[in-house]
Amino acid sequence: MFAGAQVSLYPMTDGFVDVIMGALSALDPWRDQLRIETDDISTLIVGPPEVLFPALRDLYAKAAATGEHVVLRATLSRGCPGEPDDPICQTNALANPEQPLAERQQEALSAIEAAPEKGQVADAQFSLYVMGAGDHMAEIMGCIDFLKHSGTFDRSKNFCTRLTGDAGPVFATLREAFCRFGPPQGHVTIDLTVSANSPSKR
Repeated sequence: MFAGAQVSLYPMTDGFVDVIMGALSALDPWRDQLRIETDDISTLIVGPPEVLFPALRDLYAKAAATGEHVVLRATLSRGCPGEPDDPICQTNALANPEQPLAERQQEALSAIEAAPEKGQVADAQFSLYVMGAGDHMAEIMGCIDFLKHSGTFDRSKNFCTRLTGDAGPVFATLREAFCRFGPPQGHVTIDLTVSANSPSKR
């Protein structure tokens, strides 16, 4: 399987270089479990979901802790048929869709309850795309039902769902949505925006 994210961090400050470079240091504890490639547009982070999402959480939280208005944009994908399998992505985190939906939802909720808090608020909106064969709408609706009970659900919006809360549970919610819904060998993607310290909330 191939799993990863194309990530861009946008600080709304003249000191954007310091914010970005400081935030990238939060990836250091995860680097031996990930493949990380940066260019002038985005950073590719390849690895298993159980490592990928905590790394994104820490990257976001480090940038947000500066107090500056920052936005993290990411496109996450697993199982893309156009990408070769990568041994670094081996994982046992993906749920079997033959397992009843209610059981997968309950396991996802339990995982969120166990998520550590980071002391940094995360306001996020995301869309989940389940592609390939099978009843993709049943998987998406099952995910939405899970989100509404997650403790991080804020509201539904056009084309996406909004989450809010501590960055720990919010990124855990995103991880569970990514891993528990859709076939483990299928193509699943997430379009994600996370914002911190927005002046719109003041």
